[in-house]
Amino acid sequence: MKSISILVADDEEEIANLIAIHLEKEGYRVFKALDGEEALHIIQTQSIDLVILDIMMPKLDGYEVTRQVREQHNMPIIFLSAKTSDFDKVHGLVIGADDYMTKPFTPIELVARVNAHLRRFIKLNQPKVNLTSGLEFGGLIISPEQRSVTLYGETIDLTPKEFDILYLLAKQPKKVFSVENIFQQVWGEAYYEGANTVMVHIRTLRKKLEEDKRKNKLIKTVWGVGYTFNG
Repeated sequence: MKSISILVADDEEEIANLIAIHLEKEGYRVFKALDGEEALHIIQTQSIDLVILDIMMPKLDGYEVTRQVREQHNMPIIFLSAKTSDFDKVHGLVIGADDYMTKPFTPIELVARVNAHLRRFIKLNQPKVNLTSGLEFGGLIISPEQRSVTLYGETIDLTPKEFDILYLLAKQPKKVFSVENIFQQVWGEAYYEGANTVMVHIRTLRKKLEEDKRKNKLIKTVWGVGYTFNG
C-alpha cells in the first residue's frame, strides 16, 4: 500500500519539526517547506496527499500557494496560522482550504483533523464499483464518477468540499439537511462549531452556480433549519 505523504509548510522551522514528529509517529511520510515557493515545488514534484500550510510565509504566502494548488490538485489543505480573525478564516476557506486552525495549537488536535480529512479524501478517491449515474437538473449536470459539474455545458470548478455538499443535497432533492448534518457527512467528523464553515462553502457554491441570476434557486435556505436542493 502506498504510504501517505504530507507537506508541512511553515517558515518557523521549530513548528514544522514539531508537526513532523507527531505525523511521523502516525506513520505518515512528511515533507517540509520553509517558504511558499519551496512548498509549491514539493507539490509539483512529489505525490502529496495533504498539505498543512501557514499563511504568513516568505516569497509566496499561504493564500497564493492555495490558489495555485487548487488549479490542479484537490488534496485537503489545512491552514495553520497565527491569524485569528473571522475574516482570515473565511478568506482561507473561500479560496480553497478545507480547514483552518489557529496558533497556538495542540498537536493532538491537528493530527486528529489530519486523520479525519485523509479518511474522507481517500474514501472519495477510491475506485468504486457500480457507481450511480450522473444527476441532471435542467442545465446542471453533476457527475459523481468524474467528480465534475457543468452548467449549460460550461465546467464549474468546485473545491472537493463544495462538490461534496452539492452532491449530498442533489442526491435527495427537497430533503432538508441541517448544518450539523451537512458538516458531519461532508467533513466526516463530529460537529464542532462548524456552522460558519458550512455557510461559507454554501455561499461560494451558490456564487459559482450563478444563483444570483436564477429566479428559482437550486440551493434553498430553510431558515432556522438548514438547506435543501430545489431540483
